Amino acid sequence: MKKLIIGLVAALGLVACVQASEGGITWDKAPNKTNDMAALQNGAKVFVNNCLNCHSAAYMRFNRLKDIGLSEQQIKENLLFTTDKVGDTMKVAMDPKNAKDWFGGVPPDLTLVARSRADFGKGSGADYLYTYLRTYYRDDTKATGWNNLAYPNVGMPHVLWELQGERKPIYAEVEEHGKKVSVFKGWEQIKPGTMTSLQYDQAIGDLVGYLQWMSEPVQNNRVQIGVWVLLFLLLLTFAAWRLNAAYWKDVK
Repeated sequence: MKKLIIGLVAALGLVACVQASEGGITWDKAPNKTNDMAALQNGAKVFVNNCLNCHSAAYMRFNRLKDIGLSEQQIKENLLFTTDKVGDTMKVAMDPKNAKDWFGGVPPDLTLVARSRADFGKGSGADYLYTYLRTYYRDDTKATGWNNLAYPNVGMPHVLWELQGERKPIYAEVEEHGKKVSVFKGWEQIKPGTMTSLQYDQAIGDLVGYLQWMSEPVQNNRVQIGVWVLLFLLLLTFAAWRLNAAYWKDVK
């Protein structure tokens, strides 16, 4: 047992060292909006209008959006652009071969992205997406003209730049362990977008909330059911404990 504990501590220390060597910015905490129907509806609109052009969500059907308060007619009129059937999955019309020629690779499916991007020690997949979509900046040295603090040398351009505008990061020189290093301090707005910084952060929060909900639409029900199951097990444990005491009290 002692060796097992030492091994686990060493493994955790190794993971921490690897993460420290990787560096990168700290992920911001994403707002939890999986219970906010209005935010989820707005997030679905942002997703369909801006993400579904290149990225698919092949494990989600349009009619599942009724779970966030949208009617079938609202889905047809406002969100059904890639197909004419509400029961179809959220696939894109773009040919994978063309996508590889244009972008150098096929844009990944986003159905489970909010679950797959979690990182031990940094945060959840929602935290990563919330940080990633808010840390794009202009970089003329890149083919797309964009770079990202959360994902350096990212291949995807900033598709929401018209909303956020153009920014560049501000760095400060600090001394660490006898060496001068550049530390991120904030942003300088180069060109304004159609949204203020606060409005953009709220829109991204809605989008990330929708991606988080889409990765597991029944997650809120699962949590509620889990609470009742734990309460039942607690009562069952109490009943078993009292029954055990009653059974053994006359046994010598």
